[in-house]
Amino acid sequence: MSGNRAGWRQWCGLALLALPTVLLGLDVTALYLVEPSLAAELDPTPVQTLWIMDSYGFFVAGFLITMGTLGDRFGRRRLLMIGVAAFGAVSTLAAYAPSASLLVVARALLGVVGATLMPSTLSLISTLFADVRQRAVAIGVWATMFALGMAAGPVVGGALVAEFWWGAVFLIAVPVAVLVLALAPVLLPEYRAPRVGRLDLPSVGLSLAAMLPITYAIKHAAANGLDVQTLAAAALGIVSAVAFVRRQARLDAPLLDTRLFKNRAFSAALAVLLVGLIGVGGVMYLTTQYLQLVGGLTPRVAGLWMGPPALAMLVAGIGAPLLARRVSPGVVMAGTLALSLVGYALLAGAGLDSRPAVVTGFAFVYLALGAIAALGTDIVVGAAPAENSGSAAALSETVQELGLAAGVALLGSLVTAIMGDSRSGGLEHARATFTHGLNVAAVAVGAAIAAAAVACFVTLRHLRPVGHPEPQSEALTSS
Repeated sequence: MSGNRAGWRQWCGLALLALPTVLLGLDVTALYLVEPSLAAELDPTPVQTLWIMDSYGFFVAGFLITMGTLGDRFGRRRLLMIGVAAFGAVSTLAAYAPSASLLVVARALLGVVGATLMPSTLSLISTLFADVRQRAVAIGVWATMFALGMAAGPVVGGALVAEFWWGAVFLIAVPVAVLVLALAPVLLPEYRAPRVGRLDLPSVGLSLAAMLPITYAIKHAAANGLDVQTLAAAALGIVSAVAFVRRQARLDAPLLDTRLFKNRAFSAALAVLLVGLIGVGGVMYLTTQYLQLVGGLTPRVAGLWMGPPALAMLVAGIGAPLLARRVSPGVVMAGTLALSLVGYALLAGAGLDSRPAVVTGFAFVYLALGAIAALGTDIVVGAAPAENSGSAAALSETVQELGLAAGVALLGSLVTAIMGDSRSGGLEHARATFTHGLNVAAVAVGAAIAAAAVACFVTLRHLRPVGHPEPQSEALTSS
């Protein structure tokens, strides 16, 4: 059954939830063009610069599962309002940070409070939209808003630092926080799981001991390769993750209900999201580098060239849920992944003067992102009981955050290894070597995406179109 259809108040609630969602995406990438101005004033060390850029995403990924469960237990709207108020306050602290050390702390705190917003906004959508067809479209809009925020971050950051100063990029959060705090009690319903046990603090500790080292290992590997620190952090994270999963299986009120993984659609959708986001994260990084290092564009102009891919993702993010009303969402996801192979082929054949081909190729990649983010997230959240949708939403976001970070690390390291010391051969040689690295990376990721498309079709084609009741026999075999 599709449930009651949403009215104007629910759609206005979605528009309100879109604001912090865009804001979160902006904060991931907005410092890309702000860093030179920031560095000139605060004079950070190389290590401080790295943490200013990375600590936000690092702590978001680490705290997502904990915050998603907190929303289920203590109220999703309440957590959203606490989080958005804290985000506005800490953003102000970051904007006026007098030193690099304080800015590092502020960025880390932004990651912690940002982790309250992502699962809260997504799980509130499942509360707002009881009709599964409308929910699929709403989640498509949500996923698109976050990715659009990431795409717009460099452009917005560059424009603000040109007109004001580097701290202005953080102050965008203040009017958003005020608006959400004013309208959330009117437009957003509260939801709290009816039967919850005590929050298991050892599980919280184990989840952080798993996610933080793994995220650190991925980011450290991108800059330093597989050194001792990378391997030690990865080992600690994996051991903690195993201990976390074992503990959840023994608890009556776990932080994450591991029984969800017995649902074939739930697990397959998470796997597709992970592989797809690895491809998107790596290709986004290499495309922006190509436009500047090989194409010779300024960062601001390069950001404008990324507009058409963002539009393609917007179309897919909203169009895929509509198409999935007639065709199995698994088939739609597999089809868009297969279509993105056109993009990887264009990137694999790019030369030194191939800006239109590279941007077109990335548009095909982003098209697939819009579809799999919308439908994959809907599958994951829809597979969880209502009382666990916050933790399911957090798990979906955690997988996507890890995929983005891993994509940059893996493809960035591959291209760096191919380039070697090519800069010593002159600028033209470095441009040619980077382009060759892009070609090789596109072939490697394209092969992985082709395999993911096949796996997606095999494991998810059984899903009925969105809004169509699933036969009882299928329901029993899919979980």
